[in-house]
Amino acid sequence: MKELTVRKQGYIYAFAAAFIWAGFILVSRMGGISELLVFDVIAIRYITCASILLPIWWFKFRFKLLTPQLIICSLVGGLAYALCAFSGFQLAPASHAAILLPGMMPLFIILLSYWINKERYGLQKWIGIGVITAAVLILFSGELGLFNDTIELNFSTLFGDVWLVMAALMWALFSILIKRWNITPWQVAVSLALLTCLFYLPVYLVYLPKAISHASWQDIALQAFYQGIMATIIQMIFYVKAVQKIGPSDMGAVMSIVPVISGIAAIIVFDEALTLALIIGLVLVSFGAWVAHSSLFKSKKVIHSKAEISRELECRT
Repeated sequence: MKELTVRKQGYIYAFAAAFIWAGFILVSRMGGISELLVFDVIAIRYITCASILLPIWWFKFRFKLLTPQLIICSLVGGLAYALCAFSGFQLAPASHAAILLPGMMPLFIILLSYWINKERYGLQKWIGIGVITAAVLILFSGELGLFNDTIELNFSTLFGDVWLVMAALMWALFSILIKRWNITPWQVAVSLALLTCLFYLPVYLVYLPKAISHASWQDIALQAFYQGIMATIIQMIFYVKAVQKIGPSDMGAVMSIVPVISGIAAIIVFDEALTLALIIGLVLVSFGAWVAHSSLFKSKKVIHSKAEISRELECRT
C-alpha cells in the first residue's frame, strides 16, 4: 500500500512537471511576441532565479562554484540554450516549439549518449526516435508547402524552427555532460542561475540592445515568475522527485504529453493555424517520445517470462 502511495505521489509530481513545461512554451512565446527582446527575457529569467538561489547557496548549501565542469554546463545549458530557445520563440509559432523542443531533445540525448558516453540502446528506443524524426520531417515538409499544390517558403518561421532545434541540441548536450560528470540537481540549478548571471549580465548591461523599459510591467512580471521560478526551480524539484519515485522511464513517458498539451493550447491562445502537418507532427512526436521512454514493453517482457516459468513448472509437475 505504501509503495502504491509513493508511485501515486511520483505521478503527481510527473504530471505537474509536464504541465509546467507545457506552460513554459506558451509563456516563452508570449515573451517572444512582446516588447521584450531575447536578451531581456534571458536577463529576467536568470536574475530572478539567481536572486532566490544565491542566499540559499551562500548561507546553507554552499559548494565550489567556479569549476570547469560547472562553467561549461552553465554556458551550454544556461546561456547557449536560452539564446537559441528564445530566438526561436520570437520567430516560430508556439505549436512548432511544442514539437521541436520536447521532440528533438530525446533524439539528441540518445544520439549524444551513444556517441559520447558509449551507451547502447535497444530496439524500442530507436523505434521511438524514428517516429519522432518522422514527426519533425513532416512538420518541416508542411512549412515548405509540400502538403499543398504550390511551395510557399516562410523563411522567418524556418529560421525560428532552426533556432529551436539548436536549443534542443544544447539542452541534450547539457544533459549528457551533467550525467557524465555526475553533477547533482542542486549544483545544476545553482550553477545555471549564478554562473549564467555572472557571465551574461555584464555583457547584457554594457553591450547588448535592451527594450525592457518599453515593456509593460505585466510582461516583465510574467516572465520573471514563470521563467525564473516555475520553469527553473519548481519544475526541477518536481522532475527530480518524480524520477526518484517512479523512475526515469515512466517520467519520460509522462513528459510525452507535453507536445499535445502545449500544441493545442498554443492554437487556442495564439490563434495559430491548425494544419494537417501540425496535427500529424504533434501526434507522432508525443507517441514517439512515449515509445522511447515507456517501460510498457519491458513489463510485457517480464510478464511473458513469468508465464513461461509457470508453464514450465506445470510441465514438470
